[in-house]
Amino acid sequence: MLAFGMMLDQLGKQADLVSADPVPLIYRGLPCASRIRQATRLDGNYDAVILLECDGIQRSRLAGLEGRVLVNIDHHTTGRAFADVNWIDFEACAVAQMIGRLAMAVGAEVTPQMATCLYAGLLTDTGSFCYEGTDAHAFELARELVGRGADPAGIAREVYFSNPLSKMLLLGAALSNLRREGRLAWLWVTHDDMIRTGAAEEDCEGIVNYAIGVGGVEAAVLLRELPDRRVRLSLRSKGHLDVARIAARLGGGGHLHAGGCTLQGPLREATETILATMRQELMTMVPSRSGTSEEPNRNLVG
Repeated sequence: MLAFGMMLDQLGKQADLVSADPVPLIYRGLPCASRIRQATRLDGNYDAVILLECDGIQRSRLAGLEGRVLVNIDHHTTGRAFADVNWIDFEACAVAQMIGRLAMAVGAEVTPQMATCLYAGLLTDTGSFCYEGTDAHAFELARELVGRGADPAGIAREVYFSNPLSKMLLLGAALSNLRREGRLAWLWVTHDDMIRTGAAEEDCEGIVNYAIGVGGVEAAVLLRELPDRRVRLSLRSKGHLDVARIAARLGGGGHLHAGGCTLQGPLREATETILATMRQELMTMVPSRSGTSEEPNRNLVG
């Protein structure tokens, strides 16, 4: 969003950068991050509204989009052509990659500030260049962006080593709930955990990676209990299980390796629902290659 805004500035366009969520702490040091306005409704006259990484206007959580000219830019495998103009590239490893291509195609100067934002997007959406789909084009773009002024070490420090204490405390609560059953792992945080640690929604980002990081695990899920007792799920896979398909079946979406959705609570029932679904999917996969003989831990919640 930030890089796109800078590109539009160069093209002589006036653009407002709007998000329903505040800018996460680890991204507030990005160039022009203060330009992003948090709002729940979009008012005013605009020639077009450009939505990044949304599979529908509901995903933006912004009211006031109905009846406007919409441009949809996405790379998720669950992306849908809901807008007046749809650019969906399933082969792109990140929307940042698409915006970088667009900037170069229209002749915009990729400044060090733009390169910094695009590199941050590329780094995070590829899981630090770990997800499948991270191909030669991704590394070519990374090289190009570093050549144009992005500082990879500095960006990595801001993204991965600038976490608030609340996130570390929440991570401790989640890891205390970590469970493993063969190739499946899961962990959860309750609404009480969020309050006790002083955590914000953004502090949940990346916690599921600790579950998928367990040796021999092929798929993992983080369950987060919301204030209204619904449960938000973050799904991860090492590539053999399509978690985007699972998330889409439950009303969400995502990538082959990363997906998300929200289920009705309570937490125990949501846990049983997603575990039953993932167990069924895992049964269709090839036998585990890990050779692990660990006994399954099938405790759910509590």
